[in-house]
Amino acid sequence: MIALLQNKQLLRLFTLALLSVCFIGCKPKSDVDRTPAIDAKKKEIVFVTHNGPTTYYLNNDNQPAGIEYDLATQFVNDYYPDYKIRFVLVNSISEVIPSLLKGKAHIAAASLSVTHLREHLVLFSTPYQETQQQLIFNNEINKEPDNITDIIGKTLAVPEGTSYEEHLAVLQKKHNALKWQSIKRTNTESLIEEVADGLLDYTVADSHLAALMQNYHPNLSIAMPIGPAEKIAWAMSKNSDRQMLANINKFFEKIKKDGTLRNLLDRYYGHNKRLNSSDITTFLERSNSLLPKYVHLFKQAQDITGIDWRLLAAVSYRESHWDTYNTSPTNVRGLMMLTEGTADLMGVTDRLDPKQSIPAGAKYLLKLIDTVPERIPEPDRTYMALASYNIGYAHVEDARVLAKRLKLNPDSWADIKKTLVLLKNPEYYTTLKYGYASGGAPVIFVESVRSYQRILEKHQPSHNPEFDTFKIARN
Repeated sequence: MIALLQNKQLLRLFTLALLSVCFIGCKPKSDVDRTPAIDAKKKEIVFVTHNGPTTYYLNNDNQPAGIEYDLATQFVNDYYPDYKIRFVLVNSISEVIPSLLKGKAHIAAASLSVTHLREHLVLFSTPYQETQQQLIFNNEINKEPDNITDIIGKTLAVPEGTSYEEHLAVLQKKHNALKWQSIKRTNTESLIEEVADGLLDYTVADSHLAALMQNYHPNLSIAMPIGPAEKIAWAMSKNSDRQMLANINKFFEKIKKDGTLRNLLDRYYGHNKRLNSSDITTFLERSNSLLPKYVHLFKQAQDITGIDWRLLAAVSYRESHWDTYNTSPTNVRGLMMLTEGTADLMGVTDRLDPKQSIPAGAKYLLKLIDTVPERIPEPDRTYMALASYNIGYAHVEDARVLAKRLKLNPDSWADIKKTLVLLKNPEYYTTLKYGYASGGAPVIFVESVRSYQRILEKHQPSHNPEFDTFKIARN
C-alpha cells in the first residue's frame, strides 16, 4: 500500500511537471510555454527562480537582490566570466521544475528542497543550506496544537508543487482525516500573510522564511516541525551538461570554505531571530503613534546624507524608542542618543531637540561609514559603522585585527560578530590596542537595527529626493 501511495505521488508530480508537454495542443499556453527556450548559440547562463524574500526580489533601489540572485551572479562571474546571466521568473515554485524539463533554463535556483520525488525528475547540486519545515499558526486566533490531530478540521493550505505536500501526504497515511488545500499560482509568503490576517488557520513554511515573517507579524507562531530537516540545493535537468553541474558543486564547496556562503546567509537571515514578539508588537505600535511626528526629519536627514531614512529611524528606535527625552545613566541623550562629545563634534547645542539630534546622528553615522575601509562591501561596511555607532570605531578595528589573527575575514560582518564578543575575554583583549569592550552589545544593536529596518521597509515607502544630495553631503 505504501509503495502504491508513493507511486501515486510520483505520478502526480510527473503529471504536474509534464502536463503541458503532453497536451500542448489541447490547452492555452502557460507562462512557462511562452518563455523562450535556451538558445545554444548565445553565451548566457539561464536561471529559473520565483519572486520571494528567500529567492529573488527587487530591493529599495529597484535592483535585483535575494540570496539566490547573489549566488547565481557570483557563480557565473567565477566560472563563466564570458557569459551573460539571465533569469526566468515563474509565478510559483510549481513551475520551476517544468521550466527545466522544457529547456527554458540551465539551472533552477529557487530555494528547492531535495526530496525523493524530485530526485526522480532532476539532478541536484551539493546542498548549500538546511531548513526545517514548520507548521505556522495565528496565536491570536488558534491555540498551539499539541499534535497533528489537533489541526484536523481546520483550514490548512500550502502552495501546489512544494515539498510541503509530500510531507503532509506522509502524515496523512497515519491520520486519514488530515486534509489540506494545494493552492495554484501562490507562494508561501502569501499564505503566511493569510494566516496572519486570520483568513487561514495553518500553513507550512521553511524555518528561515518563518523566522523572517515573524518579524513582520508578531501574531505568528510555530507549532511543530513537519517532517525531517531538509537540504536546499540547485537543480538541473537530467540531460544537462555534467561539467556545469561539476562546476556548481565546486563553487559551493569553495564558498563554504572561504566564508562567502556564511556571509550571504548572515546577510539575509542573520538578524531574523533577534526580536521577540513583544519587541515587534511595541515597535509596530510606536511606528503608528510616534514615528509620524519625526518622519519628515528622518527624510530631511536622508537628503543631507544619502542614508535611507528607514535605517536612520531604526537606529533612533533602537537607541531611544523614539522618546525625545530619553537619557541614559551615562548622560547619552535624545532621539539619537548622542554623547556630549559627539554632540560637540556635530555642532549640536540641544541633544533633546529632534531637529538637531536627527541630522546630527545621521551625519555622524555617515562619518563612521566613511571611516570604515572603502574596500569592505556593502552592506557589511554599514553594519560595521553601526557597530561603531554603538561601541566606537576603535573597538571595531580591534575586532577586525582579531579576526585576521583567527584566520577569519576582517571585511565580513558575519565574522566580525564572532570576534566582537571576544573583546571581553582577557585572553584576547589584553593583546589588542584598545583593550576590553563589552562586544556583545554592538552585535545586538546591529542585528536589532537590521530587523527594525526590514520591518519599516515592508510598511513604509522609500524616500527619493529629486537631486543627488549624497554628493553634496560630502563636499
